[in-house]
Amino acid sequence: MQTSPAHVAHHNDREIETLEEFDATVSARGALTGFRVQAVDLTDRTRELLASDTAGAVFLGCAMRENAAAKIRADGALVFPPLPDVPFDPYRGHLYTPDELFGSLDKGYEATPDAVAYDWFQQTRADGDIYASMLRSIHDDAVSDALDELLRGARVVGVMGGHAIARGTEAYGGAARLGRALARAGFTVATGGGPGAMEAANLGAYAAPYRDGMLDEACEVLAKAPSFVPSVTDWARAAFDVRERWPKGNTSVGIPTWFYGHEPPNAFASHIAKYFANATREDGLLARSNAGVVFLPGAAGTVQEIFDNTTPNYYESRGEPTPMVLVDRAHWTERLPAWPLLQALARDRSMESRITLVDRIEEAPEALDRLSRVNET
Repeated sequence: MQTSPAHVAHHNDREIETLEEFDATVSARGALTGFRVQAVDLTDRTRELLASDTAGAVFLGCAMRENAAAKIRADGALVFPPLPDVPFDPYRGHLYTPDELFGSLDKGYEATPDAVAYDWFQQTRADGDIYASMLRSIHDDAVSDALDELLRGARVVGVMGGHAIARGTEAYGGAARLGRALARAGFTVATGGGPGAMEAANLGAYAAPYRDGMLDEACEVLAKAPSFVPSVTDWARAAFDVRERWPKGNTSVGIPTWFYGHEPPNAFASHIAKYFANATREDGLLARSNAGVVFLPGAAGTVQEIFDNTTPNYYESRGEPTPMVLVDRAHWTERLPAWPLLQALARDRSMESRITLVDRIEEAPEALDRLSRVNET
């Protein structure tokens, strides 16, 4: 079963994010009054811009000829011009794709837009430049807007877990099978978008339309480059080898951050919401996991995510508590005893019936289903 959040994507009626939408709006209305045109190349639409009323419109990062820009400014439109010296589009209307972030991978990871954006981030963060921090904020807000449009109406399950799980291990295979089971059950899988358990869950979702044996074969291909250390280039190339061999994968979402620049995004999430601000990214990932979250074994980052998710469930600040499934009893009761604290917090609250601890990753989909039905009886 193939599920695509794109099938249910709608955006604000006043937002124009493609040339097709621009043409349809001008054709139907003859005016762009009050519209927001976001990162659309309007270089070949001078005639339409000169002939349309654009009062109150906002143009965010749209390339256009100077006479068109002068005319629409005179109409009273706001024009935020494209920024040619910045290595990303702060006004972008859509999420990233793996092909976009890993463009120029044949020249090595250092040449990719992903790596170049991280270098810019490092440099401008050190400078403390207000202009750069403003651009990062605009970018992250545009990414959140695109993510909301993509996921509207989707049932999203978050899968959290450590970046250190190597390809070729049983833990990696288990996380991949979990992602596949969730996607086949009609959920949109969302992860932190990085390597390890996150990549495995996105890979599993990607593998959902294929026969079961495909996932084992894909894991064998990937195991030749088990980690993004020492070479991100080799690690990423192995993923693109899998995608070329099986090109019709299912959709899923990755939500990574340039804050952890040493950690590249994985190439199996079809839609990548990459942020500069990690706090925005963490909150965005958990807030959008409306059908629950599965927590695989991890370290400090995963512990933080457990309690970031607990707080709104405890106070019901986002409405009814959502399911939380922790996987691996020994890990969460002995090595990092987050489960006893979670249980203590949940006691006598409505979230108590929405949390569970399971031993094996294979039990997670059924546990999620059971917790989501608690109020139906």
